[in-house]
Amino acid sequence: MTELTFNKTQLPFQHWLPGLLLTASIAAAAAWLANQPWLSGIGLGALTLAIMLGIVVGNSIYSPLATHCDAGVALAKQKLLRLGIILFGFRITLQQITDVGVSGIVIDALTLSSTFFITCLLGRRLLKLDRDTVWLIGAGSSICGAAAVLATEPVIKAAPSKVAVAVATVVLFGTLAIFIYPLLWPLAHALFPTLSLMQFGIFTGSTIHEVAQVVAAGHALGPDAENSAVIAKMLRVMMLAPFLLCLGGVLRRQQRGTQTQGPVTFPWFALLFVLVAVFNSLHILPANAVTALNQLANLLLAMAMAALGLTTRFSALRNAGIKPLLLGAMVFSWLIVGGGGINLLAQHFMG
Repeated sequence: MTELTFNKTQLPFQHWLPGLLLTASIAAAAAWLANQPWLSGIGLGALTLAIMLGIVVGNSIYSPLATHCDAGVALAKQKLLRLGIILFGFRITLQQITDVGVSGIVIDALTLSSTFFITCLLGRRLLKLDRDTVWLIGAGSSICGAAAVLATEPVIKAAPSKVAVAVATVVLFGTLAIFIYPLLWPLAHALFPTLSLMQFGIFTGSTIHEVAQVVAAGHALGPDAENSAVIAKMLRVMMLAPFLLCLGGVLRRQQRGTQTQGPVTFPWFALLFVLVAVFNSLHILPANAVTALNQLANLLLAMAMAALGLTTRFSALRNAGIKPLLLGAMVFSWLIVGGGGINLLAQHFMG
């Protein structure tokens, strides 16, 4: 009798299938578009394109499909996202740390912490934005763009509209960085003649929002800048897990004095992300297996992005107003000026 009741309460796979197929189709389309030269050249990666396509579909033809697809879309946005973040650890090895030295780690840590702090200060004190929007924009700007926003969402339990606003903000300014950073190199080299392309690459990787955008900007600068930029960016991505753990701890302390809020969900996927990175450092798996896992992570994250786009409504973005964009612009300015200062000081005293 108990078993029969249990089975009745379970959602059959067919209930999730339409939404999963829809998000997978959008993810596949985004991956195809990302490989087109006219888009890959400007750094529009599959994750960015997936949410853009999801928003288009969600605001046009999705309404009649919602009844059949909502369950699968919700599964992609929550469970598949966390699995994708865990598998993202296969892109990182602890050995990569030595390639940029201790100074690279210090630069990333200082840039991350200062950027998130300044985002909170400007967003909450100056612009009077709500906490969740500010924290999501801060996470995306500080670590790895839209993927960090999506990874932060289940920890703070933010509303989908706030997640969409944060993703749109970091995507906008990260895309601008692709065009701005190559133009900054001649100016930076003129002001600091001893600055090398490798050092400017570390600056690029430690301050631009998303991995695809870092690759695009670094590629425009040259191989030396591109290699150091990607390594610095990967170190920054690896800081996602401790950042989420710290954020969860802050929330836990805040909620001790509040009886109306529930317990904070422990970010177990962040710990698994670290364990996967450590395991990947041992080089036990063959290269083709790691490549397949990376492709699976890309698919899962792209499906999560598509799901987020499908649940995003333009009305919610309009209601957000101009303040999130102002915050994104101010944080972007800090990443260039303040992040550049952090890089110069760290490379001077530790290089």
